[in-house]
Amino acid sequence: MSKTPQRNPWLWIPSLYLTEGIPYIVIIVVSVIMYKKLGVSNSDIGLYTSLLYLPWVIKPIWSPVVDLFGTKRKWFLTMQFILSLVFLAVGLTTAGNNFFFITLAFFWMGAFASATNDIASDGMYLIALKPEQQSFFVGLRGTFYRIGMITGQGLIVMVAGYLETTLGDNTKAWSYTMTIVALLMLLLTLINSLATPKIEEGTAGVKSREANFGKIFTTFFTKKNIGISLAFVLLYRLGESQLVKMASPFLLEGRQTGGLGLSTSEVGFLYGTIGVIALLLGGILGGIAISRHGLGKWMIPMALSLNLPNLLYIGLAHFQPENIFFAGTVVVIEQFGYGFGFAAYMIFLIYLAEGLFKTSHYALATGFMAMGMMFPGMISGYIQEWLGYTGFFIWVGIAMIPALAIAASVKYPKEFGKKME
Repeated sequence: MSKTPQRNPWLWIPSLYLTEGIPYIVIIVVSVIMYKKLGVSNSDIGLYTSLLYLPWVIKPIWSPVVDLFGTKRKWFLTMQFILSLVFLAVGLTTAGNNFFFITLAFFWMGAFASATNDIASDGMYLIALKPEQQSFFVGLRGTFYRIGMITGQGLIVMVAGYLETTLGDNTKAWSYTMTIVALLMLLLTLINSLATPKIEEGTAGVKSREANFGKIFTTFFTKKNIGISLAFVLLYRLGESQLVKMASPFLLEGRQTGGLGLSTSEVGFLYGTIGVIALLLGGILGGIAISRHGLGKWMIPMALSLNLPNLLYIGLAHFQPENIFFAGTVVVIEQFGYGFGFAAYMIFLIYLAEGLFKTSHYALATGFMAMGMMFPGMISGYIQEWLGYTGFFIWVGIAMIPALAIAASVKYPKEFGKKME
């Protein structure tokens, strides 16, 4: 490691992972809400916005470049600046005649930049922290990543809803909203340039590995129990991968077509206020629990925590309660369960990346994670239109069965993630 003094992780982890979460959620989820409000069908939304996962799926192809050339810090600062330009471009083109495919093209560029930002940011986390610190801070890391996501799905959507009401023009509202996102990303890029440590693996250490693309991939796919490990990565969020695409359309859809008929601002409020609090509690408690007892004790409880709350959407779809309290209660339970349950997933990904080339191997693991989100998400809109919302959420509940089965079967050191005394 470099001899450059390390900065307190409490100072740079929050901003770094906030800047990972915001562009991801804007590209993958907020785009869903935007297109829904601009009149795009559920089937097109599900198919085309799920294809935006592809850069996260294939990012291992170029992750060795990030691992071997330049510094992680230069990579993520450059990508964050590019993302600010991408969101500005989306904001400037929402009013065009072919806005759907033009904005999709910019979101596609943003997805590549965001995926590369993830590679470099995660690489910084892995090389700047000791193993016991990685376990301890996984809760903080995951929580601020999710806060970034909720900032997008909550605060940014609330801003869009306010502008829709004020301007009376959804197209202008979303144009201004994406411009605001661009300015936010520019601000966060500046903060990260000041806060993140200037620490990097020594050049001699990297060269001594005689790294090449083939070796990086070979060492990953020859890891012990790699088959069942990748099955776990692909299946752990099988239900959520479909729910996340249709939850917002369900909340926004008119009651006459099976939804709850909430406004854009109400959906943003649910995810951006009470959802944030629940998520914070779940994420922090999840990280603390694993750091105290290890992954083995918490794997199954956390898998249940992540998946079981999805069943509550069945009740919402069947009864269509008019009081927003019921939707809010489901969001709170689901967000807490997700925050708590996702901690096990993150620790397992860190375990899977152990050994040589941590940055590239972590990128490979998260690439498979994105694949597990992309393919089910692509067909989610078609399934929803075929089954209706109630039938769709029942299907999401069924999809958690393989997730729980693989969580009980995957192999890993039971004490992994436990803080050493």
